Amino acid sequence: MQILVGITGGIAAYKAVSLVRLLTEAGHQVKVLPTANALRFIGAATLEAISHNTVDSDLYSEVDQVKHIKLAQEADLVIVAPATAAFLARYANGLADDLLLNVLLATKAKVLLAPAMHTEMWQHEATQENLRKLKARGVEIAEPGSGRLTGSDSGIGRMMEPEDILKKIQNTAHKPLLGKHVVIAAGGTQEPIDDVRFIGNISSGKQAVALAEEALARGAKVTFIDCNVSVPIPIGVTRIPARTAKDLQFALEDLVGETDILIMPVAVSDFSMASKTPGKISRTQNETLHLELTQNPDIIRNLQDWISANHRKTVTVAFAAETASSRDELIEKAKQKFARKGVDILVANDVTDGMIFGSDNTSVIVLNGESVSEFEGTKGLVSSHILDSAQMLLKGREVG
Repeated sequence: MQILVGITGGIAAYKAVSLVRLLTEAGHQVKVLPTANALRFIGAATLEAISHNTVDSDLYSEVDQVKHIKLAQEADLVIVAPATAAFLARYANGLADDLLLNVLLATKAKVLLAPAMHTEMWQHEATQENLRKLKARGVEIAEPGSGRLTGSDSGIGRMMEPEDILKKIQNTAHKPLLGKHVVIAAGGTQEPIDDVRFIGNISSGKQAVALAEEALARGAKVTFIDCNVSVPIPIGVTRIPARTAKDLQFALEDLVGETDILIMPVAVSDFSMASKTPGKISRTQNETLHLELTQNPDIIRNLQDWISANHRKTVTVAFAAETASSRDELIEKAKQKFARKGVDILVANDVTDGMIFGSDNTSVIVLNGESVSEFEGTKGLVSSHILDSAQMLLKGREVG
């Protein structure tokens, strides 16, 4: 591919050298386009040596060649790494005050941005609004991870590592899940008490949406079972509404026979009413109201039994929202649930303070057989790691 690598003026610019090297070693033709501020962090000579191409960031040189249009038309892919908060703001609002932004506004190539900034800047509503605008226009985001930033700071905002950006490019280009069916259950079930009240769990569906977006990018057919999701659902999925645990169970039973990867980031109510009260329960003089609850079936456990009995190669991924006082306790609880469910992969997170619900960021423990991995970052970044694991298991079963 003809790849244009834009670099903006942030401390993570040094990582762009490794990215350019990896891209050229993978056989791509790479042209580097740094901004003027990027050259304060990294020299043009280094970029020319690594890319084997000249570097010119001046919009007003060689004007007769109309180079911003030439570069825009020649590129198969444009990557900007790092993409600073200032750059995101200008690009999202259509400003074209340097060569890189002129190219981006002129190109029809796929665009991939790798943001890098301090946590506070990443979480600011202005930055998040700019990201929403860009995603709505088809721009792909290499979600930042969590780790050491500049100075003594640590947190969300660390640029995705060059090796992971290369993997993301390969997944997008080669569509490793093309022809595969990924089913994702999302949100939280609602079990009616009467006609206006229900028992439910807190879940926005953001993690499921991120998983759906990643699966679509890898070429999968995605069925999205919507259990009262409160965020926009990705374009391109097949949506099936399911309000209650029973609705979800019926939907999954219809789909499991044709599913390659089943992912369950859904908050299923453990209990439902023994009998729903018709109409609306009125307030009385009594200080207490007694509700008779009955336990819902273990949907994923039952599905796993069916998959095993029918010799299906379906890869199953369950989620566990746990409260824990320590990392070790979270891992122990996850291992116990992993054994009970019989699934292939279990993703556990600590919901003790409730802050994870509705957040764009997460921290998870992933159990995959005997291995235990930890990932922290945006839900988009974590989704990529989860699908990597599921994809690898599916490939191994198909080969076997």
